[in-house]
Amino acid sequence: MSIAICSLKWEAARSGRQKITYDRDGYHLVRFPYGAGEEAYDPWRMHEPFHGGTGPSKFPDARSGLIWPSHDGWGTLTALVFWEPDNRPTEYRSRFVRDPLDLSTGYDSTATTDSVPTRGGQYRSYLWQMFVHPGTPVGLKISARGPGDVKIAAPLMMAELKLAIQTDVARP
Repeated sequence: MSIAICSLKWEAARSGRQKITYDRDGYHLVRFPYGAGEEAYDPWRMHEPFHGGTGPSKFPDARSGLIWPSHDGWGTLTALVFWEPDNRPTEYRSRFVRDPLDLSTGYDSTATTDSVPTRGGQYRSYLWQMFVHPGTPVGLKISARGPGDVKIAAPLMMAELKLAIQTDVARP
């Protein structure tokens, strides 16, 4: 079995705070630095600044939130999100999205999850599996909501996004 992997990490303590801005869908696309500075692993070059545009992307622009699968195959997406302490949110949401910026095949969200705050830290991990394709990027979108479904720019401490593609999937 052959597996292609892209592993991304962003930490506020190392790269500065990430400004939470909500897109038209009410979610924020989490951004990740380019290169190996934050525990990145990307030998198949799935998170490169030249993907998806006419010029290179620069962290923290929206394209820095994308992984462009290197192969067709069965993709396992995993994510980890640590929110800074904030007593305003009453709900935390996340979703994995195919083409979150409408650059190729069109926005397609999947695996939307919501949860209420706990008494401790707000640490969330997520897992989803789906077919992935080289022309369709994937990303992690998050949202913090308050009473009345009001979107809150609750700060993040850390986020990770990983894609593992099993490339030798049997097809009928």
